[in-house]
Order: sequence, then C-alpha cells, then structure tokens
Amino acid sequence: MSSLPELLVLCNPLLDVQATVQPEYLAKYNLKSNDAILIEDAATDPRMKIFDEIADFPDVKYIAGGAGQNSARGAAYILGPGKVAYFGCVGKDKFSEKLLSENEKAGVTSLYQVVPEIGTGKCAALINGHDRSLVTDLGAANHFKPEHIDKHWNAVINSKLFYIGGFHLTVSPEAIIKLGKHAKESGKPFVLNFSAPFIPQFFNTALTEVLPYATHIIANETEAAAYAEAFGLTCDKNDLEAIAKSIIETDPTKTVIFTHGLEPIVAVTKDDSKKYPVKPLDQSKIVDTNGAGDAFAAGFIAGLVKGKDLNIAIDMGQWLASLSIQEVGPSYPVEKFQYQ
Repeated sequence: MSSLPELLVLCNPLLDVQATVQPEYLAKYNLKSNDAILIEDAATDPRMKIFDEIADFPDVKYIAGGAGQNSARGAAYILGPGKVAYFGCVGKDKFSEKLLSENEKAGVTSLYQVVPEIGTGKCAALINGHDRSLVTDLGAANHFKPEHIDKHWNAVINSKLFYIGGFHLTVSPEAIIKLGKHAKESGKPFVLNFSAPFIPQFFNTALTEVLPYATHIIANETEAAAYAEAFGLTCDKNDLEAIAKSIIETDPTKTVIFTHGLEPIVAVTKDDSKKYPVKPLDQSKIVDTNGAGDAFAAGFIAGLVKGKDLNIAIDMGQWLASLSIQEVGPSYPVEKFQYQ
C-alpha cells in the first residue's frame, strides 16, 4: 500500500463497543441520550463498569472506531487504497490488531504510534433508538506525541488535505498545530471537526489555539450551540446560520458546515450562505445511525481531495452517510458503490 497518501487524518483510535440500551441504563450513569463524555480517571470513574457490563449484552458488537478513524475509512471507500493515512496512538494488544486489520481492509495506511505499556483506547456506544451516547476511555490514544509526525514527514508533505477530529484537542494540540502550520504555509485545506459538545465547552483554550489553521469547520447542531455558549456569542444558540456567520466574521477565509440531523445542512462562506436539504432515506433501510456524522465528514473531505466544489463535496458527504446508516456501526458497504 502506498506510504504517500493524499489525505492525512489525525484523531484518537478507539475500539467501539456498541450495544442497545434502555433509557434507564443511561439514567443509571447520568448519561444523556445524544452526547459524548470522556472518562478522565479510569481508576476511579464508576462509568468504567459500562465496558464490562455491555460485553454481556445480547447484541454487543466490537467495531473499529474513533471518529477520525471512521472518517478515514470512509474517505478511503471513495478515494481508494493507499490514498488515506491515519495518525493516532494505540497499545500493543488484540484491540490495536483489530483496528489495524480493519484499516488495512479499508485501504487506510495506519501510521500508529505504539505504546506497549498502555491498553488501546475504547468507546462504549450506547444505542437508544436513533440516538447514541458515547463513553470514552482514551487509554493509549491519550499519549500521542507530535514527534511521531516527524517520522512520517514525507506523508505530510505529499498530502493534499488534513482532517482533524476535534477529540484530539484533548490529547495533543501541539500535533494539530504542527500539521496546521504546514497546511497554512503550503496552502492546503485543513478541516477541523468539533466532534462533541464538550470540546468547545471544556477545551476551548486548545480550540482557540488550533482554529486559526482551520480552513473548514464541521460540527453538528449541539456542538455549534456549545461553541456559541463557550465563546460568548450573542446570537441565538439554535440559529446555526448566525453562529456560522459569527465565525466567518472573525476569519473570512473559513468555510463553516453545520449538520442538523434530518434538518437542512447549513454551509456559510464569506460570500454565501446556503442550506442543503437532507436527502430522505426510506425508514426501512436505516440500520444504524451511529457514525453518520463521521461518514458525512468522510464524503465531504474526499470530495475536497478530488477537487470538487463545496456543493458537490457536501452532496458526497450526504451520499456516503446514506450508505453508512444502512450498515451496522460506523462502517461502509463491502460492495463498492460509485458516487454519481
């Protein structure tokens, strides 16, 4: 597989442990039905029990995950083998072997940093209807070092576009900035996904450091509202267009894309503001919406790598998300469909 990709992704590699739960189970651990939380102390947090408990659930599934890694596999579905590389940190265990195997099958080059003494990170994806609540123990993912990027600098130089999962802001803003500086100096797109409401809420200092390098921002409606609140915007927290315009006012070079479930996607540039209706999919075809946002981002960035304009890239994101929600977990069809 080519070691010189066109797209480089940086995020936190995790093994997703996915199971269906009832609202009472979420309440037991004080979890919201459409949210993401990060376990800060695995030794003391009672929510670590979730990983053992759901292992015994009848429909439990183990899926190669981590938001950015899901998007890397999705982009490779469109771009083909060897065109996408992925940075992240894993342990030396059966979980990282599973992640590596899934990436290889998808055509993604894994540029993992490996720390043998720490276990690979994991994420409990608790499915309740069409919502999912994510509980993450970062494990080894929390130990990525910017120096690891230097070892693969040829891949950085060769890449046409960089995609950063916002979750990595909790790990190494320095690594993001290292890639951001190269992108800015070389005029390459640098796409940042906010990834979860807690990123702007609790990591807004890191977000502030990284934002100047982003040419494109992707977020959903709850992440956009969290950003508006954290950064003291005076506009209505539910007005996605107004939030996007506030971001553009501070930096007119940016493009902001906000998804909103089944509501229209909002895309704002300094010259234009558009809404893109979500293309309906027959309810009977929907298998699992976990990872739909990752798939949208994947299709979008793949479109940019192919040199498509904003309209086409957003359409490619919708197309790939539609394919993904017809599969179990954040995954893509075995059959290769072509975007038309």
